Amino acid sequence: MPANTVDPITTLTPELETLLKEDTDHRLRNLIASNIKTRYARSSSQLSDFRLAIEDKDVQNDESVLSDFRRLIPPTDYESYRPFFEKFNSRPCMLSVVEDMFAPGLPIYIPLSSSTTNKKPKLFANYFRSYPSPGPSPLRVAAISLIFNLAYRDLVDVVTDSGEVVKKIPVCKGSTALVRALNDWSMETDDTRMASILPSHVFPWATGFIVHHRSFLLIHALFGLANASLEGIIVTFVTIFMDMVHYIEEEWVTLISSIRNGAIPDFEHIDHVRTYLQLNMHADPQRAEELQRIGPPLSSPGWAQRVWPSLKLLTGVCSVGLTSTRRGRNLNFEDTETFVMAPDDIIEFLDMTKEPTNGGVLQAWDLQPGKFYQPVSTTRNGLWRYLIDDVIQVVGFDPRNGLPVFRYSRRKNLEIRFPHAQITETDLLNVVYGFSGEDTVEVQEFTSVVDDRRFPLTLGFFVSITGDIGPNAKLARQKAFAALVATSDEHQIAFDTDELGLPTIRIVKPGTFADYRRWRGESMNVGVGQIKLPAVLSDPKAQEWMAERVMMEL
Repeated sequence: MPANTVDPITTLTPELETLLKEDTDHRLRNLIASNIKTRYARSSSQLSDFRLAIEDKDVQNDESVLSDFRRLIPPTDYESYRPFFEKFNSRPCMLSVVEDMFAPGLPIYIPLSSSTTNKKPKLFANYFRSYPSPGPSPLRVAAISLIFNLAYRDLVDVVTDSGEVVKKIPVCKGSTALVRALNDWSMETDDTRMASILPSHVFPWATGFIVHHRSFLLIHALFGLANASLEGIIVTFVTIFMDMVHYIEEEWVTLISSIRNGAIPDFEHIDHVRTYLQLNMHADPQRAEELQRIGPPLSSPGWAQRVWPSLKLLTGVCSVGLTSTRRGRNLNFEDTETFVMAPDDIIEFLDMTKEPTNGGVLQAWDLQPGKFYQPVSTTRNGLWRYLIDDVIQVVGFDPRNGLPVFRYSRRKNLEIRFPHAQITETDLLNVVYGFSGEDTVEVQEFTSVVDDRRFPLTLGFFVSITGDIGPNAKLARQKAFAALVATSDEHQIAFDTDELGLPTIRIVKPGTFADYRRWRGESMNVGVGQIKLPAVLSDPKAQEWMAERVMMEL
């Protein structure tokens, strides 16, 4: 075990508890004072009792304001926030209407959440550039592959009454906003960087503006393969790196040829940046021969280390908990399972065994190791107590500052997550209803998986059916996709950019799901009556077991 490994403690010392309380109270007091005069804080019905209680109080110095906040503001969801955010969707977007909406001033960007509401991604307003540190890395890398999309989906022009544009607010993926903010890469200066390779990076800036998923990864792969000195790869999700390796396998000959002759391949959807890419692509026959001798990714074990002998870091999200609010970071660098709450904003907790009430929201010092909680977030971007649909298990406390240490458990109302969108159990049911019928297949029971048998990844179903296969069974996958898109427009966008495939439908033999319950019960040593067929089959062994019993795929 490394000498600098931090081991959580199971009980807070009196000194740590005092420190944690003082620090939390200080941050909450500053947050209330900063945001109490915003339009949301002055108008939201969720804050009406709180506003009345503090009407004549000194917010910055009166200690009772903190207990008023904790006692009177209930946990909130996106619906309490949405009517205020809709003001940013108005055209024109008037400064007199949106200034000081959730925090003082105007947002610096509007991140797209992979959560959805009414088919659309949830939108949030972010006013601050700083983020919690992901934690120190013991590794230092000189040549890095930063595989992030840098393009924005839309721009919100904020105008004065006279029509003057005072600010352009980009609407973009949260990861795009994050990497831009951390590196101070403003969109106003994008043109000055398009043909450049930034210090310590291996890709031209323009690479980040390819929005087609396959071409985006192939161009990153091309410049990465061309650089034998690569030491680190940073992606949003580890699955992105897996996708890239798969595409390298598919286009190995083309990529090697490009490195040999110095010409950018004719991949789709890159014409808008091709000139900038070509300026940075140079013929390297020697490197091409090195790669040719190594072979494509699936040709030998340890492929990445042979292609990049200096590679020592691959960074990405392995589990998705709390990523949308950046509220957690690794406790120890090499431990991808245990996290510590970041101390920037206010994170409170709901006991998963109790109904949510404002009086039942727990503070960090109230938590008990081993129990499961749902986080409640109050950030500098708004005076609310926003329920995050994550379930975490507290494992202890950081002995350095008393912050809770937790292990991510699951999404509360989520079954499957792709990088572009989340899919709930309700969504899955709607998709099954969409393709089930006498003319296709009449589904009796189902379970679902992330189908990674081929690329791009997609949503897969194992189904049992009643009756015979219908005459239009060949349309079932298309119907499934239409039903999936009906749950979120993001699925269509992902499909159009080759990031998501058509859903797959595999019909299992009669009695398979009954056998599953028996098999699962025996393997877990519990009665068959206690085993349910899950809406999502996440256990690899169970997936393999199910795949062996497929009798037909549509």
